[in-house]
Amino acid sequence: MASLAQQFTGLRCSPLSTSRLSKPFSPTQTKTTLLPIVSASVISNAQTKERLKLKEIFEEAQERCRTAPMEGVSFNLDSFYSALEKYDFNSEIGTKVKGVIFHTDNKGALVDITAKSSAHLKVEDACMHKIKHVEEVGLVPGVKEEFVIIGENEDDDSLILSLKTIQFELAWERCRQLQAEDVVVKGRVVGANKGGVVAVVEGLRGFVPFSQLSTKSTAEELIEKDIPLKFVEVDEEQSRLVLSNRKAMADNQAQLGIGSVVLGTVQSLKPYGAFIDIGGINGLLHVSQISHDRVSDIATVLQPGDTLKVMILSHDRERGRVSLSTKKLEPTPGDMIRNPTLVFEKAEEMAQTFRQRIAQAEAMARADMLHFQPESGLTLSSDGILGPVTSDLPIEGLDLSDVPSAVTE
Repeated sequence: MASLAQQFTGLRCSPLSTSRLSKPFSPTQTKTTLLPIVSASVISNAQTKERLKLKEIFEEAQERCRTAPMEGVSFNLDSFYSALEKYDFNSEIGTKVKGVIFHTDNKGALVDITAKSSAHLKVEDACMHKIKHVEEVGLVPGVKEEFVIIGENEDDDSLILSLKTIQFELAWERCRQLQAEDVVVKGRVVGANKGGVVAVVEGLRGFVPFSQLSTKSTAEELIEKDIPLKFVEVDEEQSRLVLSNRKAMADNQAQLGIGSVVLGTVQSLKPYGAFIDIGGINGLLHVSQISHDRVSDIATVLQPGDTLKVMILSHDRERGRVSLSTKKLEPTPGDMIRNPTLVFEKAEEMAQTFRQRIAQAEAMARADMLHFQPESGLTLSSDGILGPVTSDLPIEGLDLSDVPSAVTE
C-alpha cells in the first residue's frame, strides 16, 4: 500500500486550469450552445408554412383560370372594342389630324398621330413656299401641329400628311376677307406674260392684266418690285385670283390732299430733285423744296432707300404728277439739312400750320371778291373763315347750355 501511494505521488500532471475541462460548468454556456439549433428550427417551420400558403394561392388561381377565367375582371371584350373606337380616327383623304413631329431629315418629317404607324410629311408638303428642309420653317422634333391627310403610302400603309394644303386654305380665306373689306395690299411682281404680270399676295399668285396697270413701266421693269393692288376676283375653286393696280392707285390718289403729310421712300436722285415713292405713286421732291437753305448737292441730304415724311404741294391727276415738299415742314429754316429727325417729328404740326395759312389766303381771296358781290350775303370772320353775315355771333354759334328757362314754374 505504501509503495502504491508513493507511485501515485510521483506522477506529475499539467494543471487543470490549462485544460478545456478545467472550466467550471456554466448554465449560460449551455443555453448559448442550444440557441442556434432552436432558431433554425423556427425559421424552417416559417418557411414551410409560407411555401404551403403560396402553393394554396397558386392552386386556387389555377383552378379559377380553368373554371372562371373572367370572374372579377371589369375589362371585357366590349370594353376592348370601345377603347379601339376611342383612339381610332378617320384616315380618309382630306381629314385633319393633330400630331407631334418626332424625327426630321432631308426628305421631310415623321409624325406621331396615334395611328397604328407613324405618318410622313414630305418636305414639299411642309410649306407653301419652297424650302430645302422642314426645320427652316420651325418644324423640329417635339412640335405639335394640325395636318391634313393627302394620301397613303402603298409600301407600308402609312399616311401622307400636308401642312401646305392648310396654309393655302388660310391664304384664300384671307384674300376673301381683304376683298370684302376693299383694302389696298402690296404685291410682289414675280413674272409676266403676254396678258399682264403675276404678283404674289398672301402667298398666292395673282394675275394683274395690263389694262389694270396704271404705271408706265414695262413688265420687265416691274419684276421683283412691290406694287399696290386691290382684289377683283377671288375664286378658290377655279384657283383664280385677279388683281388691279389701277383701282389701288385711284384710292391712293384720292387720299393725296394738298397739305397732307405722307410717308415715302427715296427711289432715285436727279440733279433737279428726288423721286419719292408714296404708296405706289412717284412724286417729285424738287431741289428747291428740300429746305429753305440752299442745297447744292442732294446726295448730302438724301440717299436712295431713305424713308422720310413729305407734304403734298400739288397733285395733277390727269398727268399723274405729284409735287412734294419737306421745306414747308421745317420748324426753322435749314432744319432739313441740320436736323431732319426734328423735321419729321414736327411734320404734322407744321403741315397743320401750312393748311391754316392756305385756308386764310383762300378766304381773303374770296373776301376780296365779295366787295364786288355784296348781294351774296357772306362775310369773313376774324379767323379768316367765310360764312353768313352776322353781327357779333361767334362762328361756332352760341353756347345755350347756361341759358335759363324762359318759363317759370
